[in-house]
Amino acid sequence: MTAMLTTTIKIKGMTCMGCVNSVKNALKNATGVIQVDASLNPPQAAVQYDQASTNIDLLKEAIIDAGFEVVDA
Repeated sequence: MTAMLTTTIKIKGMTCMGCVNSVKNALKNATGVIQVDASLNPPQAAVQYDQASTNIDLLKEAIIDAGFEVVDA
């Protein structure tokens, strides 16, 4: 069985619930994503994913492709 991981990605550029939904949809459509919880305050997304199917870089890419910036802590 593969391990499920949860990571929190800080996001810059979300200004409304529409933005939050765009981020959620982009991540939910990414391969290997199990669950997404995005918020405006703080602007971030908590993502549960299957590490055998995806990785943090691909998740960040999905956010960037949706038109938002990823904040590397």
